[in-house]
Amino acid sequence: MTEAFSIRLARESDIQILEVLIPLSVRALQAPFYSSAQMDAALGPVFGVDRQLIADGTYFVVEHSGHVVGCGGWSRRSAVFGGERARLAADAALDPAHDPARIRAFFVHPDWARRGIGRCILSACESAICAAGFRDAVLVATLAGEPLYASFGYTVAERYEVPLSDSLTLPVVRMAKSFHPNDRR
Repeated sequence: MTEAFSIRLARESDIQILEVLIPLSVRALQAPFYSSAQMDAALGPVFGVDRQLIADGTYFVVEHSGHVVGCGGWSRRSAVFGGERARLAADAALDPAHDPARIRAFFVHPDWARRGIGRCILSACESAICAAGFRDAVLVATLAGEPLYASFGYTVAERYEVPLSDSLTLPVVRMAKSFHPNDRR
């Protein structure tokens, strides 16, 4: 039996819920790939709420019975990852004719992992990206997220490590995808 869930744009009133969901998701779903120290150092500067995505209307939440079980979005701004604490001002806007959109900040409640939440959000993002006139998208995937994006046709452009505090780093994967001009999902 398929469990019903719904997707909608995130609102300011969701921020407190997201601030609880994100660390819960990171500590459970990223644990096979990163140490506790790496995850703790990445919470905030890499993994965190980005209010700009919510304000831009490009961030989604997935709900089941009124409870948020996942979130993620896309951006028409230059940042490719990171919570808002790492930035001093709004990022520059991208030009869809020349720049790729950014897929950003996917987190799923551990109890809802592997149930299609990420796929639902990514499909909604790709539809919105195409509707906004972007021809390409890029993202920076965690090692846990790479298989999801690969299943949607994103290809590895680069593997690198994001510097964190205490001389730690976080291995990540830059991925990219081009959309067919008539691809409107």
